[in-house]
Amino acid sequence: MTIVYNDPTWWPTINANRLSSYFAVASFVIVMYDLALTFGQEVELVWRQHWSPMTVLYLGVRYLGILHAALDILSIVPTILLTDTVSWIMSAVLRTWAIILVLAMLWVIMITRLHAMYQQSRNILVFLIVIFLAVNIFNTVATTIIMMHISGDSEELILSGTYQCSIDYTKDILLLISTGWILAAAWEVLTLCIAIWIAVKHFRELRQHSAGGIIEDCFTVLMKTHILYFASSVTVSCLQLITNFSPTLSTDQSSLETHTFYGLLQILEVVQMFVLGPRLILSVREYYAKLVADTDAATGMTSIVFQERVHISTGSGV
Repeated sequence: MTIVYNDPTWWPTINANRLSSYFAVASFVIVMYDLALTFGQEVELVWRQHWSPMTVLYLGVRYLGILHAALDILSIVPTILLTDTVSWIMSAVLRTWAIILVLAMLWVIMITRLHAMYQQSRNILVFLIVIFLAVNIFNTVATTIIMMHISGDSEELILSGTYQCSIDYTKDILLLISTGWILAAAWEVLTLCIAIWIAVKHFRELRQHSAGGIIEDCFTVLMKTHILYFASSVTVSCLQLITNFSPTLSTDQSSLETHTFYGLLQILEVVQMFVLGPRLILSVREYYAKLVADTDAATGMTSIVFQERVHISTGSGV
């Protein structure tokens, strides 16, 4: 349903929504700028290489991120007119399910990396897959319920010539959203602890056995990207939980301060998923390409393969 208001009391809401649109544009610019920076690497390390499941995951995360950022602009910029149906499909369906798919693909990348760091341990693989399926089944069911709620309770507002989509969430829906973010944050913390544990164990054994610098360098590459990605992910999850439980943010939706907080959170989410996410694969493939090019360094390595997985043999049973 479309509702038209020309009341000046809506001007603070209009200004706040306009501020949100600036952050949406900034997020899109960040994603496109990162694509421009890494496109040469992408062509060399992804498009020209043998295709594998990791290739599909990389392209999915990269280009679903671009799609999500573009849809954010179309659905948030107040000067763009959309019908109720189009707005709902773009905002509720495409953007939300794009996030669900990207998160699932990022977690599969994490499982693959951890499986490789644990020398392809079957136990760690089964453990991670079980938790992954449990969290994603909940997210899928919760998202479906939220979509059904949004489809019946959304309104299109025309406020002094600007276009907005209004959605009112019930307490049950907010609880589902909060639970989803709690589970996501718990997953990120769990995988970070697992990665740190094997890294500490690995470096201790390297000191004892002097296994060589190349293997240590590869583990260093893995851990650097792990820590940077996980730090950003945990930060985003914590900030999201603050937005869900903070009484100030939930009741004062029209203030510029609230929309500034949401806008900064949006940018952090974009950087975490659509900038740092693809680099999880690019960084390892770049390191592997350098080893292949340097035949002298490559002779000290039993094998490093990350087209489907990374397998590092240290001879110490890590």
